[in-house]
Amino acid sequence: MSTMTNERYDLCINGAGPVGATLACRLAAEGMRVLVLDRAALPGMEDPSLDGRAYAIAEGSRVMLQAAGIWDNLPDVAQPIHEIRVADGRPHEAPSPLFLHFGRDDAPDGQSFGWMVEARDLRLAINRTLAQYPTLDVRAPDTGTFTFHDDHVSIRLASGPTVTAKLAIAAEGRRSPLREQARIGLTKIPYHQYGIVATIAHEKPHDGVALEQFLPEGPFARLPMPPSAEHPHRSAIVWAEGEGRAQRFHDLPHDVFAREIAARLGDEDLGSITPVGRRWIYPLSAQYAQSYISKRLALVGDAAHGIHPIAGQGLNIGFRDVISLADLLIESHRLGTDPGSRELLVRYQRRTRPGNMAMLVATDALERLFGNDNPVLRRLRDFGIAGVNRISPLRKAFVRRAMGV
Repeated sequence: MSTMTNERYDLCINGAGPVGATLACRLAAEGMRVLVLDRAALPGMEDPSLDGRAYAIAEGSRVMLQAAGIWDNLPDVAQPIHEIRVADGRPHEAPSPLFLHFGRDDAPDGQSFGWMVEARDLRLAINRTLAQYPTLDVRAPDTGTFTFHDDHVSIRLASGPTVTAKLAIAAEGRRSPLREQARIGLTKIPYHQYGIVATIAHEKPHDGVALEQFLPEGPFARLPMPPSAEHPHRSAIVWAEGEGRAQRFHDLPHDVFAREIAARLGDEDLGSITPVGRRWIYPLSAQYAQSYISKRLALVGDAAHGIHPIAGQGLNIGFRDVISLADLLIESHRLGTDPGSRELLVRYQRRTRPGNMAMLVATDALERLFGNDNPVLRRLRDFGIAGVNRISPLRKAFVRRAMGV
């Protein structure tokens, strides 16, 4: 994508996905010399058929995306989430009368809970921003062979040249080659579920309200989307089902698929529902690296952790890695200290890993608590939901944590 202007970099980021590319933009905005490698060409990542997801961007993540220059490059206006409704139910039945509602008064200073952004729009914004910074070089498609020394990292590029950096960042996703090269252990948690991702058009407006229904086979979420030229009222669907059932639901004809979605909306009335475009299906699991750091190496995003999508926080946790690591690296750059020092890396791990592990444990517990039809557990969790709903300070504490503020 770009011509190389350096042989020596402050850091090299391996992986140009949303987390790695955002970190690159954030650091380049402060004048740091950054090299980004990815085995795929960036324009190809903009193809909407590659990824049907839409991201719920938390406030803390949005502020960071703004500082990186990415937010202002979004091609369309993001959809704010004004309210969130959480309920426990069964398909084709009315939801429990005990529910949890996060209203506009629960968000600090009247802010939105988050913003819905389509994966392709975020990718377009990232690619535009990567091209803006003179100290940022992108080599895609290209790969590198990394050799870690005491005071630098040597990267021999498949395209020919060898360059150096003070620090390497593994941002290649769940199957991180640099994590494996560093022999960092990985723990995996299978859920025996698949996530179905789709977009629907509906007759009535969503009013910026997001819905999460906890169902026996897995959570079901309807997330408000901005209007398109063809469909003034749209929502994204994220639907977890057991292994044996997910593919059957994914393959249903449009009219039957729409009825199954309507059966999972509880008492929410959106009028007639029409599936729009193609559907995607992904296996669901969680995993975590035993360490986020090694010599001259830091893991970010899915290379470090992956969680169940039950709380919609996967990308935001990756962005929290970016926020913490960028703060440390920018401070180091301003002070003229070594950005790949052991001390800096240890500080990064201490800032991020405990909170990320807490989120993994919480989402895992939620999936196990709500992903069954035990009548005793159903009653206990319904009373728990209703209890949180009645305690305003507790609701607001949940909100602030999820928003990353």
